[in-house]
Amino acid sequence: MKELSYINKYFFKYKKNLISGIIIIIAARMLLLITPGLIRNSINVIDDYRTGLSTDLKLVENELITNIFLILLASALAGLFTFLTRQTIINVSRYVEFDLKNEIYSQYQKLSLNFYKMNQTGDLMNRISEDVAKVRMYVGPALMYSINTITLLIIVVIYMYKQSPILTFYTLSPLPFLSITIYKLSKLINKKSTTVQECLSELSSFSQESFSGIRLIKSYSIEEKNSKDFDALSEKCKKSQISLVKLQALFFPLMILLIGLSNLLVIYVGGIQYFEGKLEGIGTIAEFIIYVNMLTWPVASLGWISSIIQQAEASQKRINEFLEQKSEIINKSEEQVEINGEIEFKNVGFTYKDTGIKALKDINFKLNIGDKLGIIGKTGSGKSTLLNLIVRLYNIDNGDITIDNKNIEEVNIKSLRSQIGYVPQDVFLFSDSIENNIKFGSINSSTEEVIEVSKISDIHNDILGFKNKYKTILGERGVNLSGGQKQRISIARALIRKPKLLIFDDCLSAVDTETEENIINSLNNLDYSTTSIIVSHRISSIKNANKIIVLNNGQIEEIGTHTELMEKKGYYKQTYEQQLIEKEISE
Repeated sequence: MKELSYINKYFFKYKKNLISGIIIIIAARMLLLITPGLIRNSINVIDDYRTGLSTDLKLVENELITNIFLILLASALAGLFTFLTRQTIINVSRYVEFDLKNEIYSQYQKLSLNFYKMNQTGDLMNRISEDVAKVRMYVGPALMYSINTITLLIIVVIYMYKQSPILTFYTLSPLPFLSITIYKLSKLINKKSTTVQECLSELSSFSQESFSGIRLIKSYSIEEKNSKDFDALSEKCKKSQISLVKLQALFFPLMILLIGLSNLLVIYVGGIQYFEGKLEGIGTIAEFIIYVNMLTWPVASLGWISSIIQQAEASQKRINEFLEQKSEIINKSEEQVEINGEIEFKNVGFTYKDTGIKALKDINFKLNIGDKLGIIGKTGSGKSTLLNLIVRLYNIDNGDITIDNKNIEEVNIKSLRSQIGYVPQDVFLFSDSIENNIKFGSINSSTEEVIEVSKISDIHNDILGFKNKYKTILGERGVNLSGGQKQRISIARALIRKPKLLIFDDCLSAVDTETEENIINSLNNLDYSTTSIIVSHRISSIKNANKIIVLNNGQIEEIGTHTELMEKKGYYKQTYEQQLIEKEISE
């Protein structure tokens, strides 16, 4: 129960509902326990009349009618209270499920990119869905039936003891064996539950990757192999599930066996006591049998409850593993700041912790407000890493990055990112309308502003060609668009917030040179000041920047304007001439 102690704060939050539920459960059980006494009394009255101890038939009939009425009334009230119990405790479980899912999702939002590199999407989804569902079962049904069972056991034992201490002892004698069995089986269920949840996460991850990469799977014609891999994983999950179910299946038959044994003891021991005159009447035996059978489901549910608790414990442990993780990126300031766009790198170095690759070494440059920086270099030279450091998706190892002469680690992260228009290399579009995908950069923007930035990114005419224009719903990740269209929508999304800092990470690679030139010209003529950083493999995208950096193996190899770099006759000039030849050949 150590892991489940995490959700105690939710029990405190909804304590009024829980306390109300507990009171109602106790009231319902006490009303239900009126019935056995009334049945005992009715049988004794009939037995007394049969044996001649009572001769007034009218009196017997009146007492039986009264008892029947009281039994119906008590049962009806007990049923009503049971309904109210579900409206309190079960509702609390849904509230806790809601809160816990929100807490997990909020934690996912806070964690750094390193976390997502080390964890699969399917596993993250499974923990916020399947694992939370297991915990909800603990908060709701398990808690409700636990209170119900404990209440019933206490009250029933008291009632039974009042009637016959000796018969009570024999009736309850199988319970210690039950407790020991539950304890041992629970430990095994906990272990197997963890295995099942891990297997389900693996299956979810495999499915998610298969759906995301379906075009690649079809292109390489590996559907059959993929299906076989899925079948093998499903078979593994099936075996782990069946193994768990077989173990759980031992509980109920065992409970029924022990309850049946208790019934036999009641009849045998109670019969002996009745003949010896130690019982008030034969109705007491009937009363005890009813008590035992009233305990059948609560006692049998102990196994089910134990199973739920063990599964919830395993699931909450998996949830806690993520909730207890701390983000490497810490927001040290809550102050909202207006950035101007001056950026400086001073001896900056960065190494990826998951791979140990030193991505950047001794990076030094400065951008004034409104400057346009172009970055070029071979694949793996550190271009995207440099941009990620500006957005503060990672913390640097050494050196300093300043924004408007203030250390970037001292700037409010939300405030900083809200003023940056970032277009990543891997464009991501949501399964929503084109308009809402663009508004994602600024959700309160008007339709006119959406159209304006669409024209700047040269996607407006393409959108008008769609049947539903800006209301066109995109498929997952924008699957119904071309690569160039996705890039231009992503650019419009960045521009709509009118950022003080505009960052393009090779986001013009899928557009033709004419479209690229139109976009670059539009960016140069924006009606507001913005510091721009453009990473590209095409020199045509960056040649008009007033500062260009050539990166190689994480270091600045060349820096200057287009003219200055052409004079140096290094990598930049060689690349420019090569691209010029390729352009002439293609034309």
